[in-house]
Amino acid sequence: MTFDEKLDELHRRKKESEAGGGEKRIGRQHAEGKKTARERIALLFDAGSFQELDQLVVHRSTDFGMEAQRIAGDGVVTGYGTIGGRLVYAFAQDFTVFGGSLSETHAAKIIKIMDLAMKNGAPIVGLNDSGGARIQEGVVSLGGYADIFLRNTLASGVVPQISAIMGPCAGGAVYSPAITDFILMVKKTSYMFVTGPDVIRTVTHEEVTKETLGGAETHNQISGVAHFAAESDEDCLATIRELLSFVPSNNMEDPPHAATTDDPNRVDDHLNDFIPDSPNQPYEMRDLIRTIADEDHFLEVHQHFARNLVVGFIRLNGHSVGVVANQPAFLAGVLDINASRKGARFVRFCDAFNVPLLVLEDVPGFLPGTDQEYGGIIIHGAKLLFALAEATVPKITVITRKAYGGAYCVMNSKHIRADMNYAYPTAEIAVMGAEGAVNILYKGAKDRESKIAEYKEKFANPFIAAERGYVDEIIEPRFTRRKLITAFAMLRNKRDKNPPKKHGNIPL
Repeated sequence: MTFDEKLDELHRRKKESEAGGGEKRIGRQHAEGKKTARERIALLFDAGSFQELDQLVVHRSTDFGMEAQRIAGDGVVTGYGTIGGRLVYAFAQDFTVFGGSLSETHAAKIIKIMDLAMKNGAPIVGLNDSGGARIQEGVVSLGGYADIFLRNTLASGVVPQISAIMGPCAGGAVYSPAITDFILMVKKTSYMFVTGPDVIRTVTHEEVTKETLGGAETHNQISGVAHFAAESDEDCLATIRELLSFVPSNNMEDPPHAATTDDPNRVDDHLNDFIPDSPNQPYEMRDLIRTIADEDHFLEVHQHFARNLVVGFIRLNGHSVGVVANQPAFLAGVLDINASRKGARFVRFCDAFNVPLLVLEDVPGFLPGTDQEYGGIIIHGAKLLFALAEATVPKITVITRKAYGGAYCVMNSKHIRADMNYAYPTAEIAVMGAEGAVNILYKGAKDRESKIAEYKEKFANPFIAAERGYVDEIIEPRFTRRKLITAFAMLRNKRDKNPPKKHGNIPL
């Protein structure tokens, strides 16, 4: 065979791989509102930067007539490129080839790029669109999943891992995304579940659709499994690019700095009137977050789950900051089981990847009730406490209004190693609200209203906490942005560590 003939053969094989499952199956993919694996890769990476690996790999199965169905690439596109100019590894399952099912060689391709990502300290992005394990290969396929799960676990806290669910992801396949840092789902075209509607119907006689059981809205609003709900493939991939811009490539680096024209000394006079006079009147905490952030931009994470706590990323003078904030506009900003889980997970991600933490506190306490107690609020609430106490990144708290009871301690108080604690003049730091305290302290008292007023005068302010050094400074709200930028700059070279140990035993 001449060189030109060999070159022709190479081009033929590559063209076959790029054709995936063929025009008919690609057309079906498009008809369902889904991009192909290669189209997704092209949208995710910087133009022309993606370098494909293992394009000519084929499966080795000879059972059930599989030897006659060998498609180059074997249902997954893998490789590396740049996103925002930084190295990223990715795999994109191709539903047009064997339904994106995972075979021994399909898994080996994914494992190869995961190993490369660990060696080179770069994020891993998985675009999941698969019918599950390739049943023609039996236990070999299952072993491939386990090999991936192990690498997800070893990579956790070392390099960022992002999973996009852009089609089906069911059975054992769900556990790889579950171990990763962030899960994105696409509305109407993606779903995740351990057992599908047919099995549920057989075992429990429940009637449920795929969308209701494991669609994007279900996992974003009810279970909390997913962190983002995208409107389309394009929206999903754009969100991944934005998310990566806030985080470092690995746990040894700092988050990337972004240029900004927003004045670090900007004063926001309207914030002096932002907190309502009535302690029971709600307000939108996200408005405060956006006001202090560069260019008013806030990338919210877990937006639709546990809405009494808000988490996400902002920049302050170009530097990435993770925000954890009570939300007075929903359930008065109380902490409950789901909010504690949500906050703890986000805090641990930020701490693992050197993202400083800002806590905005307005918390009346933990949500009371038998549902919460029976559901384990003690253990779940302790997760957030453990995560914030354990975190060694720069940590700053601003108490905007209420800081009551154990929730005061949990929300990054000075006592659990917060570096700087600020309070607005509207801050109330106490064991509980005035009326509840008077019911205990002066039970049956006739002058109840005067006792409430006395308690409010003593505790419905930040001054006693400031006198004891539990609050470093009481600040005017309008100077919040400037104070935070200055404080985070002061903490940029912070060094702190936990006692030597294999790992802590976080209450799970």
